[in-house]
Amino acid sequence: MLENLGEFKRDFYCGDLTEANIGEEVRLVGWADSVRDHGGVIFINLRDREGIVQIVIDPSKSPKEAYEKAKKVRSEYVLAVRGRVNKRPEGTENPKLKTGNIEVEVDQLKILNTCDILPFPIEDGIQVSEEVRLKYRFLDIRRPSMFQNLLIRHEVYQATREFLVGNGFMEVETPMLTKSTPEGARDFLVPSRLEKGKFYALPQSPQLFKQILMVAGIDRYFQIVKCFRDEDLRKDRQPEFTQIDFEMSFVDEEDVMAITEGLVQHIFKKVLGIDIKLPIKRITYQEAMEKYGTDKPDLRFGLELKDITDIAKEVDFKVFRTVAEEGGLVKGINIKGGAKLSRKEIDELTEFAQKLGAKGMAWIKINEDGSLNSPIVKFFTDEQINKLIERMEGEKGDLLVFIADKPEITYKVLGHLRNHIAQKMGLIPEGKWEFVWVVDFPLLEWDEEENRLVALHHPFTSPKEEDIQKLDEAIENKDIALQFKSRAYDLVLNGEEIAGGSIRIHRPDIQKKIFQLIGITDEEAEERFGFLINALKYGAPPHGGLAFGLDRLVALMRGTESIREVIAFPKTQKGICPLTEAPDFVDKSQLEELGIEVEIPENEG
Repeated sequence: MLENLGEFKRDFYCGDLTEANIGEEVRLVGWADSVRDHGGVIFINLRDREGIVQIVIDPSKSPKEAYEKAKKVRSEYVLAVRGRVNKRPEGTENPKLKTGNIEVEVDQLKILNTCDILPFPIEDGIQVSEEVRLKYRFLDIRRPSMFQNLLIRHEVYQATREFLVGNGFMEVETPMLTKSTPEGARDFLVPSRLEKGKFYALPQSPQLFKQILMVAGIDRYFQIVKCFRDEDLRKDRQPEFTQIDFEMSFVDEEDVMAITEGLVQHIFKKVLGIDIKLPIKRITYQEAMEKYGTDKPDLRFGLELKDITDIAKEVDFKVFRTVAEEGGLVKGINIKGGAKLSRKEIDELTEFAQKLGAKGMAWIKINEDGSLNSPIVKFFTDEQINKLIERMEGEKGDLLVFIADKPEITYKVLGHLRNHIAQKMGLIPEGKWEFVWVVDFPLLEWDEEENRLVALHHPFTSPKEEDIQKLDEAIENKDIALQFKSRAYDLVLNGEEIAGGSIRIHRPDIQKKIFQLIGITDEEAEERFGFLINALKYGAPPHGGLAFGLDRLVALMRGTESIREVIAFPKTQKGICPLTEAPDFVDKSQLEELGIEVEIPENEG
């Protein structure tokens, strides 16, 4: 029954045929998307990566051999056909297909392979678990939307290379097997067979190597590179992910940001046909936190945070007053038109806030007649409530919600609550692209668990010029260090950080002082980062760069909920590949060769 392709070679992709091909004899290959028998005449929608075309096997016109084979064809059989392109009979056109005005009358058909019963239909909008889809990813990718996801990803790759090469960048690969330099997420470790007891690490990013390339005089480097982090997963995290990574010598922030904006503009125009207006808006980290409660704000809607801490100090409402007097923050959001929300819906917002760490959520509803509905207004004088409503820009029909807590809790809760409210009330416009640069980040932050200063981005980020002069003083007084600003910059799109970078430290003396500030001794610095520190001693130029999260960028461009939708073979949220069943146990002999003993849990042995 099954045949080989032999000398048969296709002339066209199915989806590329047009009315201009009418009358031509063509050879096509692909999958049987659907099979219909209409009173003896068999219609097969033949599909390949470019689309679908209808092929017709009519027993009165096609050879008997072709017709007998066609009767055996089922969905997803692999076929090769030869036939003549005809215009479809009037009234049978299919406007849903690009090739809907034509069909191919078959005179030769080969069945190249059959297909088992499908675990799910090869079509969009299927209701099937993600685990099943990932197990049969080779079928999932046949669906039009999944194919488009990977096609757009491919086009982003090509647009990136085109732009960066055109702007003088050189593509250089950096190692996948490198040294473990734990700083942030856990490393994935790879044991060495030749150096028993020693391990390579898979790189969390090419950060150290791209800086070394600048020392080496490459001047403008880029790479579309795999990175690895052994961390807990969620919709926008994978153990292996892809970055568009670049670095430039003899530059400042303006140079790096200008190249980034040009790249973004080029990708969106080339891939989606969308014009991104430049320059991209900039806001400081402080402004982002104060207005939006997050350093990755979504600017497609309003709902800006309002600070009422000074008012809270004066009122009899104990929750507000205590927090304000103890150095906390009392901030709120004016939900325009929110007075229509029921008490149950307000309680649901309160529960949402509490899950994020808030002790509760205060609220004031301004009814359409101007009256107030709230359990807290009795604690305010008329003057105080009027002052509060004025500060919140409250009007009839509005709902004012408030969080009072430590600054980090208040910002965290209101930042998430703002996005949640926007989604709940349909405030996010479709098809809008809001880019924003967030700049002037703190250089360092205090880690309560480790009881030390840590780098907000990474320890190779340069402080502002004015703060470099204060490094010696800051080593003695950590409060000074917490006031330092970094030369870092993040690019945010629709509330998602899609890229981040900084001007790097290129002087070994400054790098050493930063290590001291974050509690890394000279010995630890040499052990972890000795090869970089050594390189900086040999004429390192000023340099800086940036890295895009390519998976996240493509997911936003395609409007998918998870980056797994734009990765060919992703892992589940448990870090498992259902297709290959990785990770898996290995033979004992492989472990012995590496000098490794593994303790296997009883329930998995």
